[in-house]
Amino acid sequence: MTIKDTPQEWEIRATETPFTGNKTSVRTDDVVMPDGSVVRRDYQVHPGSVAVLALDEEDRVLLINQYRHPVRHKLWEIPAGLLDVPGENPLHAAQRELYEEAHVKAEDWRVLTDVYTTPGGCDEAVRIFLARDLSEAEGERFQAEHEETDLQYARVPADELVRRVLAGDVHNNCLVVGILSLVAARGGDGLDTLRQADAPWPARPFAS
Repeated sequence: MTIKDTPQEWEIRATETPFTGNKTSVRTDDVVMPDGSVVRRDYQVHPGSVAVLALDEEDRVLLINQYRHPVRHKLWEIPAGLLDVPGENPLHAAQRELYEEAHVKAEDWRVLTDVYTTPGGCDEAVRIFLARDLSEAEGERFQAEHEETDLQYARVPADELVRRVLAGDVHNNCLVVGILSLVAARGGDGLDTLRQADAPWPARPFAS
């Protein structure tokens, strides 16, 4: 048996969009099950995201501390953002987020991993990049607004960050998946064998 996710298109009898927000919406589909029954499924329609695990020459990961209102927490995260700029490819979006959120640039980019965040209720797909050979970006800093005006920054050794994850001290999904994927890649074929930064992304949500 090959362990690999596969695309499927089950029949949809009816669909509606009861809510549309600034960046996402909620869709209701009546989906035909394998036994012929029809079941209603509600889910969030999301443009997709990118995240960046930025690793410096001292094996430290760049982190950002930001308030997240839905969970009422300030979370330690890696730089990330929505794929909400028309026509922008994922790598360029990741480079933009690293610049805007941390005023950092990187010379070496790889695909670390691709994930669906909550596939039972949202179609968001995230590509997590590994960025190395870091340096301070040129030009003026990006003008922060809203929650981003209260950001804090840290560079944490990768092995310490793994301990924080396993201790339950950090909870952001991109951070958790990213740092554990880094450890797995190092223990496998090595970071230089990771996919190229422009590798195909079949898990990206269908256009809607």
